[in-house]
Parts: sequence; C-alpha cells; structure tokens
Amino acid sequence: MPEPVKKTVSAFTKKPKTTEVTAGSTAVFEAETEKAGVKVKWQRAGTEITDSEKYVIKAEGNKHSLTINNVVKEDDVTYAVIAGSSKVKFELKVKEPEKSETVTPAEAAPALAASELPAPPAESSQNTEVPSAGTQPEEPADPIGLFVTRPQDGEVTVGGNITFTAKVAGESLLKKPSVKWFKGKWMDLASKVGQHLQLHDSYDRNNKVYTFELEIIEANMTFAGGYRCEVSTKDKFDSSNFNLTVNEAPLSGDLDIRAAFRRTSLAGGGRRMTSAFLSTEGHDEAGELNFSALLKKRDSFLRSVNRGDGKTESQPDVDVWEILRKAPPSEYEKIAFQYGITDLRGMLKRLKRIKKEEKKSTAFLKKLDPAYQVDKGQKIKLMVEVANPDADVKWLKNGQEIQVSGSKYIFEAVGNKRILTINHCSLADDAAYECVVGEEKSFTELFVKEPPILITHPLEDQMVMVGERVEFECEVSEEGATVKWEKDGVELTREETFKYRFKKDGKKQYLIINESTKEDSGHYTVKTNGGVSVAELIVQEKKLEVYQSIADLTVKARDQAVFKCEVSDENVKGIWLKNGKEVVPDERIKISHIGRIHKLTIEDVTPGDEADYSFIPQGFAYNLSAKLQFLEVKIDFVPREEPPKIHLDCLGQSPDTIVVVAGNKLRLDVPISGDPTPTVIWQKVNKKTDLFRSNDDSMTPSENSSDLNTDSKLLFESEGRVRVEKHEDHCVFIIEGAEKEDEGVYRVIVKNPVGEDKADITVKVIDVPDPPEAPKISNIGEDYCTVQWQPPKYDGGQPVLGYILERKKKKSYRWMRLNFDLLKELTYEAKRMIEGVVYEMRIYAVNSIGMSRPSPASQPFMPIAPPSEPTHFTVEDVSDSTVALKWRPPERIGAGGLDGYIVEYCKEGSTEWIPALPGLTERTSALIKDLVTGDKLHFRIKAINLAGESGAAIIKEPITVQEILQRPKIWLPRHLRQTLVKKVGETINIVIPFQGKPRPKITWTKDGQSLDAKDVGIRNSNTDTILFIRKAELHHSGAYEITLQIENMTDKVAITIQIIDKPGPPQNIKLTDVWGFNVALEWTPPQDDGNAQILGYTVQKADKKTMEWYTVFDHYRRTNCVVSELIMGNEYFFRVFSENLCGLSETAATTKNPAYIQKTGTTYKPPCYKEHDFSEPPKFTHPLVNRSVIAGYNTTLSCAVRGIPKPKIYWYKNKVDLSGDAKYRMFSKQGVLTLEIRKPTPFDGGFYTCKAVNECGEAEIECKLDVRGNHMSIMHNTNTAVK
Repeated sequence: MPEPVKKTVSAFTKKPKTTEVTAGSTAVFEAETEKAGVKVKWQRAGTEITDSEKYVIKAEGNKHSLTINNVVKEDDVTYAVIAGSSKVKFELKVKEPEKSETVTPAEAAPALAASELPAPPAESSQNTEVPSAGTQPEEPADPIGLFVTRPQDGEVTVGGNITFTAKVAGESLLKKPSVKWFKGKWMDLASKVGQHLQLHDSYDRNNKVYTFELEIIEANMTFAGGYRCEVSTKDKFDSSNFNLTVNEAPLSGDLDIRAAFRRTSLAGGGRRMTSAFLSTEGHDEAGELNFSALLKKRDSFLRSVNRGDGKTESQPDVDVWEILRKAPPSEYEKIAFQYGITDLRGMLKRLKRIKKEEKKSTAFLKKLDPAYQVDKGQKIKLMVEVANPDADVKWLKNGQEIQVSGSKYIFEAVGNKRILTINHCSLADDAAYECVVGEEKSFTELFVKEPPILITHPLEDQMVMVGERVEFECEVSEEGATVKWEKDGVELTREETFKYRFKKDGKKQYLIINESTKEDSGHYTVKTNGGVSVAELIVQEKKLEVYQSIADLTVKARDQAVFKCEVSDENVKGIWLKNGKEVVPDERIKISHIGRIHKLTIEDVTPGDEADYSFIPQGFAYNLSAKLQFLEVKIDFVPREEPPKIHLDCLGQSPDTIVVVAGNKLRLDVPISGDPTPTVIWQKVNKKTDLFRSNDDSMTPSENSSDLNTDSKLLFESEGRVRVEKHEDHCVFIIEGAEKEDEGVYRVIVKNPVGEDKADITVKVIDVPDPPEAPKISNIGEDYCTVQWQPPKYDGGQPVLGYILERKKKKSYRWMRLNFDLLKELTYEAKRMIEGVVYEMRIYAVNSIGMSRPSPASQPFMPIAPPSEPTHFTVEDVSDSTVALKWRPPERIGAGGLDGYIVEYCKEGSTEWIPALPGLTERTSALIKDLVTGDKLHFRIKAINLAGESGAAIIKEPITVQEILQRPKIWLPRHLRQTLVKKVGETINIVIPFQGKPRPKITWTKDGQSLDAKDVGIRNSNTDTILFIRKAELHHSGAYEITLQIENMTDKVAITIQIIDKPGPPQNIKLTDVWGFNVALEWTPPQDDGNAQILGYTVQKADKKTMEWYTVFDHYRRTNCVVSELIMGNEYFFRVFSENLCGLSETAATTKNPAYIQKTGTTYKPPCYKEHDFSEPPKFTHPLVNRSVIAGYNTTLSCAVRGIPKPKIYWYKNKVDLSGDAKYRMFSKQGVLTLEIRKPTPFDGGFYTCKAVNECGEAEIECKLDVRGNHMSIMHNTNTAVK
C-alpha cells in the first residue's frame, strides 16, 4: 500500500467565505496570509481579476481584500484567491431584491428573527483548500499504478461539503475499473451512501480517463480521519491513502432557526439521498433533520450566551455514556432521540465493555490499541508503555505465552516501551494478543489481511483436433495460490472421471485435458479472489487439406523422378503405392516426410519404373495419383548434310505453354538433330532480348539473325540462374528457382550450314496469391460480427479457390482459425466471441498452389450489445400538471455500460412519442412537469449505451394527469406515542409525517388553546409538520393536538410533552443517633421535585479536618440511613442530594453540627476458617475428536483433563493398552494429554480411548481414527511385493 500523501500546508490564516448579497449592493471578501508581503492573486471563474472600478483590490501587510461594486446576477460565479501553492475557492451568491408583502403579526416575528440570524456555515464546502494547478509539481509517471490523479488530503469546516477526486487512465483497460472507498482500515463506504455521503463516476471519452468522486455533505467532527481509495482491474491493483481534517465551526451569536427546518431531499422529484450515518423514522419523502448537528449548534449557542452573560451559570456538558450506563434498557431509545445519538447499536456494544468502571491503570502509561491490521507477509509492531522501566512483561497469544523462536518474534525493551515485533505475518498470526505486567493486562486483536491474488498472465484461446491434448496455462501473483476452474459457468473437479487434471508450478496454474472431444468445446474460466480470465476452446473434427498434389512426370533413362505433395497437417503420415502396391524404399527409391511435404524420389529411372503412383494419407479417405512416363530416345540413321530440326512433339506436352510453380526448378529437354551438329541459340522475346549461347567457341550473331538484339549478353553453360546445357542430341534449358519475372516466350534457334530451325516456347510461372488487404469489421453484436474483405491484387496466376479467416485477442499472440472449409464469399459472420474482449481478424487467400501470407490485422473491435429494457417501470405520483415516474436498472447491462435513459410520452390516440426530458438522465426516477390537466398519456423508457438503445419499457394503461383525492392520515412515530420527556433548556424538534391530497389544513393546539407563534415555531410541508421549541421551559409541558382537514375529512392525534428540571435539596436533615462507628441520619423530601419523580438520594460524608466529601450511598430511596465504618476520634459532617430523571439537585442539605465518633477499647479475635477440600474426580474439559489422516505421516490425538489429585492416564486402542508399544508416545503438559502415533498405516485405524484415574474416581473418552492409504506408499509396497 502506498504511503499517505503529505498534507498541503496552507498559506492563509484567514480564508474568504461564501457570501450571499442582494443585486445592486457591494460584496467584500477578506483574506489574511501567514506572512506579510506575499503576492496574492484573485480569480473569477478561473480568470485573473485586475484592479478596476468594478473590482477593487487592496493589500495591507498580510491583509488582502477584494471589493465587488454594483453586484449583478452575472457575478454569481466561483471565485478564488491564490498565494504561493495555496488556492482557496469561494462563491458569491446573488439574490433578487425581495418584494414587500403584507404579513400577519403571527408570521412577522419568526420571519424577522430568522432574517436577523447569520447564515449557517453549510457553504463551507467552497472553502476547501486545494493546491494551485499552476504551482503544484507534476506527479511522476507511474508505470505500474493505475491512478492518473490520486485523491489529496482535504480540510473542511463542520457543516461544510468536500469532494475527493481520483482519476484512472482507461486507454489500456477493456472494462470499467472497480473502485472502492474505505474509511479507516475496514469500513466500506459503498454501504454508507446517503444523506452525508455520495459516490459519483464519469468517463471522458476524448481523453479516455475515468473520474471517481467521493462527496461528503454537511461534515461533522466524526468524519475526520484517514481514508483509502482502491482501484482494481482484471490484472492490476492500486490504492491511495488520504486524510480529512474537520475544523469546528465558528461560534455564532444566535441560533439559526431556519437551519433546523432545512431538509436534505431534492425538490422536483430528483434523486433523494438517504442518510448514511443517521437512521430516523418517517415518510420517505419527508426529508430528514440532522438532530446531531442541531444539538451541536444549540450547545455552541448556549456556550456563547453563557460567555456573554456573566450572571448566568455555565452548564456542564452532558455525559451520554454515564446516562446510558445508569438508565434501564427500556429507556435507551428515548435517550438516543433526546441526545441526538445516531449509532445507538454501536454505542450499546461499546457500553457492554465499559459497564464496570475501569480503574486507572497503574502499570501501563499507554496500552495497546483495540485492533491492528497487517498485510500477509509483512511485519507488525505491538507497543506499550509501562510505568516502571524495570518491569517485566509477558506477551500472550490466544492465552498462551509467546516463546522466543528464531526470527518470528522479536522482543524489545527501550526505556518505558515494550515492543513485540511479528515478522512474516501469516493467517496463523490472526489472533488475540495480551501484554501482562504483574496483575494488569492490555488486550488487542491482530487482523491479517490476505492480499488479492491477481492473474498476471491470462488464458489463451485454443483450437485443437479431436483426440489432441489441451493445456490451458495462466500465471498468478502468488506461488501455490488456490484457483477455481470453470467450464461454461460450472466448476470443474478432479472427481469428474479424472478427465481434467490440475497442475501447479510456482506461480503458473495449468488445466490439462489429455484427449479432447467435441463435448469439451466451450468457455473455460479461471478465478481467483482478485481476478478472472476466460478463454475459448474449439475442438474440430479432423480434416485434411491438400495444398499441393503430385503431378505427372516424363523422364528419360538414368534421370531422376521426384513426386511431391503438401498437406495441411504436418503430423499426418502416409504410404506410397505403385500400381496399387506399396512402394518399398531401397538404395534407388527414397521416401521422405519433412513437415507437411511428402516426397518419393526415384534415381536412375528405368523403363520398369513407368507406372501409376499414388499417395494415401493415413486415417483419411484421400488418394493422390500421378503417372510416370518413360521417355525412350530413338536414334535413326541421319544422312549427312541434314538440316537442323527441333523435335518438340516428343515432349508429350503442349508446345505452346509450360507451367512452373514459383520457386521450383524448370528443366526443359529439347531434342535436336542435324549434320553437321547445329548451333543452339535461346532468346526471350520481349522488349529487351537476352541471348544465350551454348557453343564452346565464341560466336557473334549471324547476318540472317537480324531480329536478335546485338547488345544481348552471351552466357555460357555454367553461368547464371537461367542457363542452357548442350548435349550431343539435345539441349537443356534450365531455370533455377523460377520467379514471376521469368514468365514470357522463349525462342530456340538451331543452325548449321545446311539450314536452320526455330520454335517458340511459352513459360508461365504460377505462385500463391498476394495477401489480401486488412479485413473490415461491421455489424458488431453481443458475441458476433461481420467480416468483409477484398480479393488479393494478384491471384498468383491461378484462380483463388477460397479464403481462411483467423481471430485472436488483442493482447494475445495466438491466432485461432475460424474455418476449415474454404470461404467462397467475401463476407463471413464470426460468432462465439466473449462480450467485452477486444479482438483482431486477418485473412488468407488460397489457390491451387497454396496459401498466401496473412493480411494485416483488422482494426481492434469489441463485441458489445445494447442493454435490456429497464424493469419495474411504474408511476410514483400524479398531480394536476406533473407525473413522477420511477424504475430500476436493466437486468443485463453488458460490457458497454449504461450511458443513461430516454423518457418519452405519447398522447392517447396518437403515435408521436415526445421526449419528456432534455437529453439523457442517469437517475432511476424522473418528474415530468408542465403537463396539461386531464390529458391521458402513455409513457415509455429506454436504456442507452454504446451499442444503441434497449427495448422500451411501457406502462400499459394511459395515465390521466389529474391529482387524486387522498384521505388525510397522520403517521405518529413510535417514540411519540408515549410521553416525550425533555429537560429545561433543551431544543424540542418534533417531525410528524402525514398523507393527504390535496394539501391538508394543519392546526396545532395545546390544552385546547392555540399556540403562541412567538414561543413555538410551526413549519408545514406537503408530507409532514414540524413543532420546534428553541429552549424548553416548564410551562411548555402539556397535551398537544394536531388536526388535519381536507374538506369534510379530518384526522387528529395527541402528543404529551413533559419538561423536567433538577429537583431542590432535601429538607430538615438531622442527626438522630450516634453509637460506636455508626451515625443515623433522617430528612424529608424536597419541596420542588423538578416536575419529575424523585428517583433517590445521594448521601456524602466529610471529615471535619479535611472537609473532602466522599459518597456513602447513591440512588438511595429511603429518607433515613445509617452511615457505618466511621473512624474513632474523628468528627463528620453529612449532606444529602436529591435526584430525579434530570440529575442531582444543584445544592445539598447539610447537617449543622458534626457527629463525633468516640474511642472505645476493642480486642482482636482471629477468625476461624474451616479447611476446604479441593479434591475432585477426573473430568475431561476438551474431548477427543474423530480424525482422518494419511498413512506415513506422524499424527497426534489431543484432549484436556482436570482432577485433584492429578489423575493417572492410560491410552487404549480397541480396548488394548498401549503403554508398552514403542510406536506410540504419550505426553501430558498442564492437563493437556497428547498421543503421538509414528507413521501410521491403515492397520493403525480404529477406536482410541483415553482413561484418567485418581482416588476420587475415573473418566474416559473415545474417538475414531481413520488412516487413509497413501497412493505413493501403496505403489512402493506393491512394487516391493512383486520383487
């Protein structure tokens, strides 16, 4: 976890505050810097302000001011003041001048009082100080972290708002990251969203940045502390710590009564915020009052009044813990409401721990914290401070003393500090720890947090043939981690016919399927507690494609014949047949298999080799055949002086065109005749002619060959890739590694003195096609898309037979083939993709020669689908001009997320749907305004994301825009159904929700009389009514009645309020008797009981010498008592306080004369004690537990026994005594009995009995031990037995 960011130091000692002024008046903002002479800038809406008639800027020493003259509505913006790296924001709120209206005297007084009160400090949210954007140093680039901007430390005043912002880079993320906000170490703030806390997130599509915000509303002192923001993705995790400081609000001279009635709900049907830190009863729409904040304001008000009026006595703060500890459980709810307790359940849990009064520790200066947290593998230090520097301490773990063992535990003593360091914390260290000094102890708990296991290398998609081995591999962040494998959402286990095998190798995890079948196709998932990875397995039937078939050959005697073919699977074997019989290789006949190419080579061809040859792949119904023709050269008698002749007909192929595959060797034998031996010339007929000469003697072109290019290069036999070889009766034209440039018409000319002959031969070079261009992706759906492409620019000289399509995940390196049969069309619909995963496509072109190189990859794309329609679409409320709607999010949102909702309406009988709201709304509720009364409307709603619109959720029946009459009904809260008890001076704030339409008439009365508006405040709304008394007095006690009236319908409810005060002191206290060490007192009840029952009396005594008072009795109910155990020779005064529900009386009744305790002689008689018999029969305090163990590994059986005198222990197996057996070892330590069984075998299983015997009796206990065979040991024993 990263270190907390250091808190920014403010340059301001006084900050400007948000101000509200009337249009046309002047606004003044003041600020004070810590040092004089600091340059200060003022900004308006982010733009610097210069001194002018409108804006007057002054600076005197460390005091700075901004005056805005003639304020208009356009000045209602955000302002800022900057000094150094500190920047403070504030607002100017401009309101229109109020129109004078005639008000009744009953309403004028509260309105005037409210207007005179200062504005509440709720606007302090704008005073939150942030570092200046221009001066804050840039954060270093974080190649591992996910944050672009981390949340910074913040400072806010009580009642103000503050927002923390975290930004995460989304460019490399496939899905929206998961973000969690925590307070302290464990409190997840997602469950606390409501009135005081809001979480927001947004996405900037231009910059590809996710923004997450934590907004704290109306902060109070309990919100201060450390916070943490954690962000996680599929394979990354990051966190950032920050702190919130909450300052006390400045004390105001009066209490703002308007703040007491302020609600937190949003008008206009907006999103209602439910309290995260407060649980109150009432109607959902009634809004909520922050009792805790109101009481704090009341306390601040009372303290300020007390300081201003020296005659009034200061009231002590109320100790709620003390009141709860003394109160019966039935009064807990009343006390919680009375004192504004918001977390009563948590207080009651803590109250159980402090029910007994804790004495101040004499051994410890500082105890352990209640709890500690540490990450697994890290170290933790537990530290206490002791009063005596030489004191010895003991550290206990779960009640057992910790012993020094290696480097696990380190004990340190530095002055008064005692430190226990635990290194390499594991889950076994998650326990309760104690530090013991003498008889005192300090307790704490250690929580070991196991970090999430992340998937650092995800699974890869695989495509295999039936019967092949499949191995899925992933890598996690921790060695030996436990992962979960699933297939199509169903967990895989080893018990499933041993089909699946799981393997761990360090951080790598494997899932192995030895022989795959068609049923194994599907999506396989590996899950950890910190990530998920999904891959697809496609199992195809075996299909074999022939990329190059064998061709017919014509060869001469003693030449070489080579049959070659190429298939798609390099692992396929086959056999060669000659006229249906298998060819057996020998010295002359060779069979080779290299990769996908199979060759049959015949050296020194003879006439017997002429036959039909075939190649049959094993396991496939293929038969590739070709014919070998033997060329027999006949030599006839040639007369002398024979003109040259080219014999092309004997080649057995077309003289016009010879086809050769690119890269292969072309060897063309041309038989010639003539006497004398003719000269051979080869010429390529094109724009630039190449001349080849085959004679040994140098020769220039003859005159009769004027059509040849005289500039052509003459090549000899052994030169060049294209060459001519001369033989006695024929010449050979050779092209090594044919290329496309070798295509063309070649002319051979033979000459001798008798004449000449020539022939043209066309050579065509064929090749695989060029790679097509990158395919285009369209029509993207949830798990499918359409792929389109264009034919290659060059088809290789042969028509394109089809196309092969491949797909891969963007971050993967493994391409997966999508089709085995060639695609004839130029489009293909790819299916079975995972939504939210980024893919790429590429294409191959195939002709009769083979497969082209792959095309460039397509643009990356992600399969996404529109969300489903919203659910639970209903009408919440209807009035004469508005309709309130609410709904729930769609059941399926998908990887595209949710951008918002479209709300539309349509009049009955029409087909035109009209947008009800401008643009999209992200809320799940809406208030449609400005509707025509009486119209009947249909409403529908659609969810929107990147993929488009969802289906529409429609309200079946039309809604009539007309308010519905509703009978008035008062919902009296449960705590008001009994007498409401308040103390004098407390604030009374009663919220009573009701229902009724149209808005009912509300009347409050007390004891049948109307309420005085100057003394009691009443506030009414559409859903509730509030009674507010700023400072309760005794005369406010009585029965209050609320009446609701709508036309002739009414509803009434009564509330009883009792105001109590502290009682007066008891009367007529006197000493009735003094004897020995005892004094008898007597008094009468007080004259003033404070309007509450007297609960008891507190009696105290004081020695006349010291006059220090000590309590003798508290909560004493009688009016007389006897004080005992007084000291001889001393004189004592006594006083008595009376007590009621409000507390003790201010003064006490004190005895006028002291009581003297006379000295008397006494004799000491030592007490006689009877010796106690501590003996007891044996009893097992911890039983034996049935166990199942693996053979070959030592195991133990343990139990605990108690008995006096110490019992003797016997162990039995199946009723047989084990005392003399060396295989078993028996231990007994402080009552814990252990039986160790050395390397058990299956024969050691059975029932084990432990028996304890002493002179008072005996006891025994039994358990069952099951020893399972070890597979490795069984194999070893079996092999040994065989040997």
